[in-house]
Amino acid sequence: MNASEVLHMMDHKYALFGLFFAFHNRLQAVGDSFYEEITCKQFFLMACMNLYQDEAPTANELAKTMGCTRQNVKEILNSLEKKQFIRLEPDAKDKRKQRVYLTEKAMLTAAKYREKETDFMNYLYEGISEEEVDSAYNIISKIEDNLKNMKEI
Repeated sequence: MNASEVLHMMDHKYALFGLFFAFHNRLQAVGDSFYEEITCKQFFLMACMNLYQDEAPTANELAKTMGCTRQNVKEILNSLEKKQFIRLEPDAKDKRKQRVYLTEKAMLTAAKYREKETDFMNYLYEGISEEEVDSAYNIISKIEDNLKNMKEI
């Protein structure tokens, strides 16, 4: 029996738990080969920045959005700053905070890859209906909420 057959026979809660890790690894490998100058995580950080419409985010805000540590975000920011994809500026009201801004280079890179990203998304969801996508989104969102609310067990 191969691994796929064993997964189908397992309790689906446990199988899904394992698939999340495998999915993450595959997605990161594909993502890291997708862009020339940046990694998948660096792209994800820049994509998350677009969620902040009123004010440029801080490292802490990005860490919460991305679901990782501030230290991890700082490493990504340092790398992106060296590559000139972002710039850091002190907050106007609180100089201890730094706000993160996308540069022109980041905007040009996003435009360069827009069509390729659309093709990727179409291929990724090929054969999956809108209803299935909506259902998967709702289920994974609930799991995410449970993780956010989880304390030590």
